[in-house]
Amino acid sequence: MQGGGGPGTATAQHTSRLAWALALTSTYMIAEVAGGLITGSLALLADAAHMLTDVAGLALALLAIRFAAREATPQRTYGYLRMEVLAALTNAVVLLLLTVYILYEAYQRFVSPPEVMSGPMLVVAVIGLAVNLVSMRLLAGGSSESLNVKGAYFEVLSDMLGSIGVIVAALLMMWKGWRLADPLIGAGIGLFIVPRTFGLLKQVVHILMEGTPPTVDLAVLERKLTEIAGVKSVHDLHVWTVTSGFDAMSCHLVVTDLSAARTVLVQARRAMSDDFGIDHVTIQVDDDALSREEKTLHV
Repeated sequence: MQGGGGPGTATAQHTSRLAWALALTSTYMIAEVAGGLITGSLALLADAAHMLTDVAGLALALLAIRFAAREATPQRTYGYLRMEVLAALTNAVVLLLLTVYILYEAYQRFVSPPEVMSGPMLVVAVIGLAVNLVSMRLLAGGSSESLNVKGAYFEVLSDMLGSIGVIVAALLMMWKGWRLADPLIGAGIGLFIVPRTFGLLKQVVHILMEGTPPTVDLAVLERKLTEIAGVKSVHDLHVWTVTSGFDAMSCHLVVTDLSAARTVLVQARRAMSDDFGIDHVTIQVDDDALSREEKTLHV
């Protein structure tokens, strides 16, 4: 049976939040780029670069929802559910590359600090802070359920802190005339998000490598299966994540009596759903003879 994608995925449940955050972020990003170019502020441009990744991440998340809603095909039995994971991967890589550019530009400005219009810079940063706070509020509810919403939330969080940094830099230049505040804050904005981005990247790679979901203890899961009456052993046990909120499991159960296979399957499926939240389960039931025969096929 083919498994399909659909609006029930974790990201799809937050479509309207993503759309509103995208509209707000896109509008302000344009204003911030203009403000950075007019004032000559690297801190503003760095914040705008992060805004660009926000826009890309949110747009990719919405695109992933659209693809995930497509029906599965014989060529893609899971449909396009992995689009969300690929979008999150793209998001993380782009953000890291932009950070490298920001750090390079900060170095150039440390060597030769340019003049910066701190007054307009402060106004733009205050507006940016308000926009980021609204976007964070929109995305907070889904950040624990979806990789893409989580990625977008982290980026908006970094932008919010970046806006605070830009405000501080503008005030330092206005009150103290310290022009190095702008590249220093710009570099700080670039560095702040790196650990979180690496965390997101690590999570995405773990999914693409079909690693065991962090919420599942495989030893406990195996013990639950072996505790079912009539089950002698478990082998070829695999648990993986297809996309956010969609874990899958497959295994072979060796039973003492094949006539009790239906009862064993019902209990195994119930245990996976109740104890581990896994509803996409594929289980093959073997007796000792079938198990020995199967082992010869793997030689």
